[in-house]
Amino acid sequence: MKGLAMLRIGEVGWIEKDRPSCGSRDAIVKPLALAPCTSDIHTAWEGAIGERHNLILGHEALGIVDEVGSGVKDFKPGDRVIVPAITPDWDSEAVQRGFPSQTGGPLGGWKFSNFKDGVFAEFFHVNLADSNLAHLPDGMTLEAGVMLPDMLSTGFLGAENARIEIGATVAVLGIGPVGLSSIAGAKLRGAGRIFAVGTRPAAVKVAKKYGATDIIDYRNGNTAEQIIEATGGAGVDAVIIAGGGAEILMDAVTMGKPGSVISNVNYFGKGIGDRDSIPIPRAGWGVGMADKDIVTGLCPGGRVRMERLAEIVTYGRMDPSLMATHIFKGFDTLKEALLLMKEKPGDLIKPVVLLDQ
Repeated sequence: MKGLAMLRIGEVGWIEKDRPSCGSRDAIVKPLALAPCTSDIHTAWEGAIGERHNLILGHEALGIVDEVGSGVKDFKPGDRVIVPAITPDWDSEAVQRGFPSQTGGPLGGWKFSNFKDGVFAEFFHVNLADSNLAHLPDGMTLEAGVMLPDMLSTGFLGAENARIEIGATVAVLGIGPVGLSSIAGAKLRGAGRIFAVGTRPAAVKVAKKYGATDIIDYRNGNTAEQIIEATGGAGVDAVIIAGGGAEILMDAVTMGKPGSVISNVNYFGKGIGDRDSIPIPRAGWGVGMADKDIVTGLCPGGRVRMERLAEIVTYGRMDPSLMATHIFKGFDTLKEALLLMKEKPGDLIKPVVLLDQ
């Protein structure tokens, strides 16, 4: 089969590999819609998770089941499915402790394009199909559905971990697709005022549709200072970090009021300096005693998560297809779509590749 792979740090290309084999509880899936992610860029060009050789990229997909193992009960060949970006081992110790995305160690539920071939292939393997696939609802567009596996799941996690209360003031740092999903999630959880930090016109337009009440342009000065001033010196109840470099945590901690939650769903591709670290502002953190919680999390996966996100879309709570700004047709356009995600022109939010099936 053909796949688009990370050949080594800084180089991607097409390769040929054997079709994956199917275990008794697993499935083999053909892609129906694919979406390149900024995480693919961090992985392939920045080497954020280390060297990978000939590893097929991609972790955002809708698909058509091609084969199932003898132990799979709820899916059959021909079913159209949502494939979570995170596919945990559901019988693991981490699941019993309540952290399924971390099965097998830190980020262990992230198998696709981490330590297992991803979804940018003519066929890909899904472990524990009954727990890690969800049926694609009839009538849901592919452009909307392909946002569920990662963008909505990650962005909503940012809002969930921020413990947003009704009427709370929230800042979302970064308005790429994860940040936009965080804005929608914050609104769904009852936030009052929502600051969105970003400048890209296409993203600003969608941010307002999803519930942002204030747009902060970081080119106009220090982001934290702008938000503190806009709140009369109080700061915000919650901050969701959905983009930015290693220094972004400085702004996030500074703008949070005492007792705030800083919720990070950002993929830090690199740190600062030789120690590859991420700084925390001592004074803004109340010298470590300001009751400011920093919470991190990896995109939730699994069947139930995908089914619940699908309900959000089915019943009109939000329209994730607004983030699909660039549509490509055919498997062979995948590399072009990935490179577009790397270049990030001003009118881009998210590229989506639709396949003929």
